[in-house]
Amino acid sequence: MKHEKDHTEPLILPKGQGRIYHCGPMTAIFKADENETNEKYSVSEWWIEPHSDGPGPHQHEDNDEVFYVLEGITSFLVGDQWIDAHKGTFLRVPSKTMHDFKNKTDQRTGILNFYIPGGFERDMPKIVQWFEENS
Repeated sequence: MKHEKDHTEPLILPKGQGRIYHCGPMTAIFKADENETNEKYSVSEWWIEPHSDGPGPHQHEDNDEVFYVLEGITSFLVGDQWIDAHKGTFLRVPSKTMHDFKNKTDQRTGILNFYIPGGFERDMPKIVQWFEENS
């Protein structure tokens, strides 16, 4: 689906601003998605409460993902290996790679996600619904 929005305009959002989705112990804040990027990428923050699982192991057939740890320590599954990623850690997860993330610590953790190409936000309503039904 193509959008008629002017994708050449700058986008500036203050802290905490964007399209917010509550997913159980996680809060996703979409900063830029297909509406602002002409479907080239989606950018979102994910904030995970202490001692909380993430989305569960999954892979994307046609999308790469980039993660950057904003705050705390996030545990990531990449392929068949779990790593503890501290603030400032960068990860690139190619398409078709099994991955997951969770917070095993006593403090909230935050990650920045780039989903390439865009369109991730199209799945958010059903993800929110799944967490509401399975909390």
